[in-house]
Amino acid sequence: MKKKTLFYLAFFLLMFAGFMYAMQKFIPGFTEVKMPVLSHVQPFQFKDQNGVLIDNRTVDGKVYVAEYFFTTCPGICPKMNTNMKKVFEKYKNDPGFMILSHSVDPATDSVGRMKVYADSLGVNGGNWHFLTGPKDSLYLAARVSYLLDDPKNNNQAIEDQFIHTQFFALVDKSGRVRRIYDGLKKDEVDQLIEDIPELLRETPTGSRFANGLFNNNPQ
Repeated sequence: MKKKTLFYLAFFLLMFAGFMYAMQKFIPGFTEVKMPVLSHVQPFQFKDQNGVLIDNRTVDGKVYVAEYFFTTCPGICPKMNTNMKKVFEKYKNDPGFMILSHSVDPATDSVGRMKVYADSLGVNGGNWHFLTGPKDSLYLAARVSYLLDDPKNNNQAIEDQFIHTQFFALVDKSGRVRRIYDGLKKDEVDQLIEDIPELLRETPTGSRFANGLFNNNPQ
């Protein structure tokens, strides 16, 4: 009886191992997803510091980090972008990676002003894009796509709203936010740098905007 039990146990273990191997081989990403999906990035369209249109098609199939700042910020923004520059220096030559820094003050942060800012950091011309555009669109992306601000903070008229956040969002090749980091904390920025290769290795799954414009529930 004992030998029979051991035989069945070995048989089922072998079957399970075969099943896992088949799933990993024939279903891309079956065992790859290690970070949870927090949200899906909705379609967007902004201009960068060189006047180039950056939209969802630009980032399709790429891993990127999103943040929000403003060029005249005297407090946390310089610290955030000093830390973000570490990320840039690590992956500036990787064609599968980008950084999108959105302005929270587009009335001030014109395309020209963003170019001056990028030049001051010594990062213009790389894969780091400083984005400006309509304030309501920028704020909607921060709250709905990247979860970098509470969506409930939209009770005021858009001209009276102001987002001030120190967090970075890491987005995968399929347009899904996978993790959020405190851009002022060295250990979290270091973790971000370590996490990026994991997403670069992943196979994209499904359509980037499968959930539609008004549905952002992770799948």
